[in-house]
Amino acid sequence: MNSLINIGFGNMVNGDRVMAIVSPESAPIKRIMQDAREKDGMLVDATYGRRTRSVIIMDSGHVVCSPLQPETISHRFVNLTIVNDARGVGEDD
Repeated sequence: MNSLINIGFGNMVNGDRVMAIVSPESAPIKRIMQDAREKDGMLVDATYGRRTRSVIIMDSGHVVCSPLQPETISHRFVNLTIVNDARGVGEDD
């Protein structure tokens, strides 16, 4: 089941496809962002002009920039997982 995670300003990503939520401060992450922007066209900027505080790497190769802290997004991810587990969402019948 698709579990959408709010990454700020009403933008959502499919939680099932998230591989990593990282800080944009390190040089390797900056290179990943630059490569996604230049070569692949796979960068999605969801910051609305604000400072990028987290980078979400998807299994499709897309790189998503968010204005929220990685901790904030991960808490939303964990909370959604807990809610889905309580509802039995994703379990085989």
